[in-house]
Amino acid sequence: MAQEQSKLIKGFVENEITEAPMLNVHVINLSRVIGTITNQKGEFEIEASVNDTLYFSYVGYKPLKVSVTGDMIKFGKSKFRLTGLAFALEEIILRPYQLTGYLEIDAKKVPINSSRRYSISGLSNSGYEAGNRNKGAISRALGALFNPVDFLNNLFGKNPKQLRKLKQMRADDEIKNLLVSKFDREVLVQLLGIKKIDLEEIIRNCNYSDSFIKESNDLQVLEAISSCYEEFRILQGTQ
Repeated sequence: MAQEQSKLIKGFVENEITEAPMLNVHVINLSRVIGTITNQKGEFEIEASVNDTLYFSYVGYKPLKVSVTGDMIKFGKSKFRLTGLAFALEEIILRPYQLTGYLEIDAKKVPINSSRRYSISGLSNSGYEAGNRNKGAISRALGALFNPVDFLNNLFGKNPKQLRKLKQMRADDEIKNLLVSKFDREVLVQLLGIKKIDLEEIIRNCNYSDSFIKESNDLQVLEAISSCYEEFRILQGTQ
């Protein structure tokens, strides 16, 4: 019934201070897991019904979350204002390594990622990061995958709604375009309805290293946990 009652909401987004229209603001319906972006006039259209939640995101601005009302659907052209974030930047000297100009010497100063990845025959993923080079790392990687009470399985396997959201996120191009430019996990936790600390725990249980958690964008994290869950199901089915 919710799908039948959905309407096309029209609105526009502007800067709270200057009142200038904002281009390329990502607008996501968290309830339906669909997204769009604003045009040059700050305008957007998106399907929604009463009580759906809209999430507005733009780099350098505070995210805005709004519950859809009947008036938004009835009258349209709702106005939404985003507030810019103020950042105090300190002076940073970007010289972590003293280079000599000789390749053989300088190459030895480059840090090496200590995380190992292990591939498993029959699975499409390129491998798993066990997090370190200890001899027992591969055992822990496989052990987590075969653990029937794995945190990932508890979250998605026992909550079909969350798993459905995960699949919808991977299918929506606008959401993927937003996630590829994000590194703060804010959109992911809003869409999945979980805490950021739980999201990091999921990635660790999938045996990805701390460097992956720190350096990957939100789309890479989404693909990582999606692939991990699918592979978990495959391995559970082979037991």
